[in-house]
Amino acid sequence: MTLKQRWDKLMSNQELKDKLYKIVFGSETEAGKKFDVVLIVAIILSILIVMCDSLFRNHFWVMRSFVVLEYLLTIFFTIEYLVRLYCSPKPRAYALSFFGIIDLLSILPMYLGFFLHGARYMLLLRSFRLIRVFRIFKLFAFLEEGHLLLMSIKNSLHKMIFFFLFVVIVVICLGTVMFIVENGVRGSQYTDIPTSIYWAVVTMTTVGYGDITPVTSLGRFFSTIVMLLGYTTMAVPPAIVTSEMVKSNKKLIRRVCPNCGRIGHDKDAYYCKFCGSELENLKIDVGSKDKTKKEETKDTNLNE
Repeated sequence: MTLKQRWDKLMSNQELKDKLYKIVFGSETEAGKKFDVVLIVAIILSILIVMCDSLFRNHFWVMRSFVVLEYLLTIFFTIEYLVRLYCSPKPRAYALSFFGIIDLLSILPMYLGFFLHGARYMLLLRSFRLIRVFRIFKLFAFLEEGHLLLMSIKNSLHKMIFFFLFVVIVVICLGTVMFIVENGVRGSQYTDIPTSIYWAVVTMTTVGYGDITPVTSLGRFFSTIVMLLGYTTMAVPPAIVTSEMVKSNKKLIRRVCPNCGRIGHDKDAYYCKFCGSELENLKIDVGSKDKTKKEETKDTNLNE
């Protein structure tokens, strides 16, 4: 059997693809759970190695050991990525998906390190792969909450942009006023308007580097007003996002699927939009009260 024939046989082995798919992409089987645990341990070990590598750069033999371990882990992640492409029913869809891109970015820095110095420190991108811990430990509810947060930020984006432009205008005005107050005074560091705007940004965001400070009494009084204004201004963006989260949360019925454990289904849905399971006996999470559809129907009949 030629090499090409062996390759064609391997690529057409659907039984092997199905077995690998259950192990690599699934977490229901014992082998799949073990693989996911090994994968997470490898990811954490890789992240720790990169961090320690930056600490022991002056220790030759320690650095050599870290480099060898990084190469071994990169080979493991490369094989894992190729296996995922091999057993995926839609390799292109996986490669362009969020996890597919993260998986690819987690192995590229090590190879780019041969051409770009310091590129291997981008291996810390592998920390994004720890998101798979949600799938392993069935923490889908947290993913739903994260999705709710992202949707709230998206819905409030136009308000955030308007607020940001408003803050930019205010900072420019405050910096200009401070330049007028402090310019020409002996020992003043407000030598130009851009430097004064930089001071206004640092002060208004309550960072307070202290590299530029007012000299005159009027300047100090004005900086106090800017600080107080900064406290009130920084409270606006969280309030905007929180308001959108409350609105979005009211639109969702926190119904928990008995099969996949996910929430966020429509009120009139009959099937889970994530796994397709029937939602007839689906529990509705309403704080301390949990009711099924049957119980709701029973309560409605009694009220009638």
